[in-house]
Amino acid sequence: MNTPSLNIPAFADVERAAQRLKGVAIHTPLLRSAQLDAITGARVFVKAECLQLTGSFKFRGAYNTATAILPAQRKRGLVASSSGNHAQGVAEAARLLAIPATIVMPRDAPAIKIARTRRSGAQVVLYDREQGDRDGIAGRIVEETGGYFVHAFDNPLVIAGQGTCGLEIADALANAGIAPDRVLVCTGGGGLCAGVALAVHERFADARLHTVEPQGFDDYRRSLALGKIVANDQLGGSACDALLSAMPGEMTFAINQKHVENGLSVTDAQAFDAMRFAFAELKLVLEPGGAVALAALLAQGKAWQGETIVCVASGGNVDPAMFVEVLEGRP
Repeated sequence: MNTPSLNIPAFADVERAAQRLKGVAIHTPLLRSAQLDAITGARVFVKAECLQLTGSFKFRGAYNTATAILPAQRKRGLVASSSGNHAQGVAEAARLLAIPATIVMPRDAPAIKIARTRRSGAQVVLYDREQGDRDGIAGRIVEETGGYFVHAFDNPLVIAGQGTCGLEIADALANAGIAPDRVLVCTGGGGLCAGVALAVHERFADARLHTVEPQGFDDYRRSLALGKIVANDQLGGSACDALLSAMPGEMTFAINQKHVENGLSVTDAQAFDAMRFAFAELKLVLEPGGAVALAALLAQGKAWQGETIVCVASGGNVDPAMFVEVLEGRP
């Protein structure tokens, strides 16, 4: 497929992405909660990316990529493989730019994510997550159509687009005269964390960044600890479907290895607790994968008392039936 060679983006690429996204992407708020501050003993800001177009940060990278590639490439369409949030981001970017899109999605992806991807006009090709080869399927589509493959995280334009989330965080805090001590980022393949790191460390070099993953799918935490990329043993089995990448991306790992202090992981039960907290205290709807950064903070108790902490609430595309069960405490 026509994935770019290793071409590490820099802060200047994030700034260019911000110009492309200006007036299109939503400038999502940094929310506060007195209850959250009381529980943690910290000053906490929650970046509500669940309020972004398509319900997650993924729109940022998808739109930046679609607008940055050559017009001839856009005409042949976009191709992507995703469990749902990247799929929706690419599909909506394609719709806004009036170009075709084909998305390879696992059959067990939340129905709401599949439906919304189709609603944006993309053609959806379903596969079995445990047995199928999504990259192989996407590769064949690229060969047949000549379309541009938008990798979910290991693409410099995608990383730069996701970095605009971090740029908004950094600018808001800098304008308020506040320096963050820690930034916690929900992590699958690492594109969001890599982009956020580029932006936050440009403004606040001493901020400590942490990846946060589902327990049992903590390939990033283990890779950072070992200093080399390692894979997960399985591809399914967590409610945090948005974060079930096989392993860190080569490009994202090259960035995060330099910027991230260490990785954290949480259980599905802790993610559900964070979803309930976000709904009750912040009035936010989060999906399990979008809640893991908040879950990690809550799990720390007052270990980071006195610090200023940012949690990225990365997505809110939760299946309605699951959300009801979570709110009722049934999972």
